[in-house]
Amino acid sequence: MEKKGQVTIFVIIGIVIVAFAVLVYLFYPKISSTFGFTEETPSSYIQKCVEDSVKNSIGKIATQGGSLDPENYYLYKDQKLEYLCYTNLDYLTCVMQQPMLKKHFEEEIAKDVQGKVQECVQGMKTNFKNKGYDIQVSGEGFAVEILPKRINLKINQAVSLTKAEESQKYEFLSVGAESEIYELISIAESILNWEASYGSAETTIYMNYYHNLKVEKLKQSDGTTVYILTNRDSGEKFQFASRSIAWPSGYGATAI
Repeated sequence: MEKKGQVTIFVIIGIVIVAFAVLVYLFYPKISSTFGFTEETPSSYIQKCVEDSVKNSIGKIATQGGSLDPENYYLYKDQKLEYLCYTNLDYLTCVMQQPMLKKHFEEEIAKDVQGKVQECVQGMKTNFKNKGYDIQVSGEGFAVEILPKRINLKINQAVSLTKAEESQKYEFLSVGAESEIYELISIAESILNWEASYGSAETTIYMNYYHNLKVEKLKQSDGTTVYILTNRDSGEKFQFASRSIAWPSGYGATAI
């Protein structure tokens, strides 16, 4: 009876070991991801390398009216705010300066982070070579896309990694960053349409509809209006200037 009991125990232990091995095999990717033991890929390397630069670029450009180096601007608290709707004449509505604002913003981000992207791609090559991989990279260029709740950066470079008999291919490299700038740009475009059509925008309707939005409308002495849009949850801002239906100096027009 003792021998039979021992055999039974060994059989049970064997079954448990086999079952555990099967579970590890099936769920290892999820387990490793949960505890941070994921294998580094070219895309994950680029993500870590570029992400902070993309976020910094968004913040810098958004506080200057959507341009890296504003040309037609209003100086507000020592900061250049691009005129997104402008006329230098009195009593007339303004003309849109950036009718494709989102596309312009995307191009400005791409221009700003271009050097960092090139640096990170070169660092990625060196990183995988040092790990014993033969790495081949083809293609060039990248594009930035502003989407609801996030920004995507797609690097149009295919990567092939080979080590021993193992080979992995990646059609392109991608970086993503959470951002509310899409929503802020959309609201700015709506405000600018009001400025171009009627000379001013009623901002309270936006805050009544978007409860996490703060809109500041600040009239300046020369007829310029400074708009500051803030997402209360994320803290992100988009600020810009407009000059529309301005009164001549000395008439003392009040905000509409």
